[in-house]
Amino acid sequence: MKYQTILKKMTTELNDVVQYYLEVENDVLNLNQLLNRDIEISFEGYQCMCCGKEKKIYRQGFCYDCFYDSAAVGDWIMKPELSKAHLGIQDRDLEYEKQVQLKPHIVYLALSSNVKVGVTRKTQVPTRWIDQGATKAIEMVEVPNRYLAGITEVALKEYVADKTSWQKMLKNEVLAADLIEEREKLKSYIPAEVQEYFLANNGKITEINFPVLQYPVKIKSLNLEKTQLFSGKLKGIKGQYLIFEDGTVFNVRNSEGFKVIITIN
Repeated sequence: MKYQTILKKMTTELNDVVQYYLEVENDVLNLNQLLNRDIEISFEGYQCMCCGKEKKIYRQGFCYDCFYDSAAVGDWIMKPELSKAHLGIQDRDLEYEKQVQLKPHIVYLALSSNVKVGVTRKTQVPTRWIDQGATKAIEMVEVPNRYLAGITEVALKEYVADKTSWQKMLKNEVLAADLIEEREKLKSYIPAEVQEYFLANNGKITEINFPVLQYPVKIKSLNLEKTQLFSGKLKGIKGQYLIFEDGTVFNVRNSEGFKVIITIN
């Protein structure tokens, strides 16, 4: 079977084992069903996910111009503490920024390689955790806007990591940790204006199991711009990565906006 598509991040569903889906042409592939199958990926070009033009992708599926113009990729996306919509101050498009920033946000702890702190919109739980390859996660605070979540993350990352080691995550080299205990340790470092939003009665840990038959020992990262034709046996899916038998891993999300032909044998 052969499919032509413009890559977007895989969509997911939290079940006993995470289900992964990839949009292709007028169809959707359940990638879990392709484990142990040979898959060929052929790079065919680019299409910006913002303007739709066939321009080289710069970052996050956007061409250079759109990356620096679109409200969807403002600095506050990666640095929530820079959010200003709660003050009525525009970055690029105040109405868009209000729609995203002035919604409930969760500050959480997740275990992917080590314990890390992160921020996500409440509507993105548990999707955000799945995309990071976290095996466990727990909510810490729920705040009414992105700014408060951002300043909480900034305060807590003095004491706990805010990044995942993607190599360790893919090798399944995950430290053992008690997230409830870690959360209690960090509680006192939450900024004063956020303390009232601490989820005191939340003892729920979300556990996430990924469809991986074989974890890589050595990792080779597939860059479609350099290797424009790749073929391998799919052995797992974790985070937003496809894991192949030879240790090659492919970050689907990092390749958004790439035109590809996917052949399944």
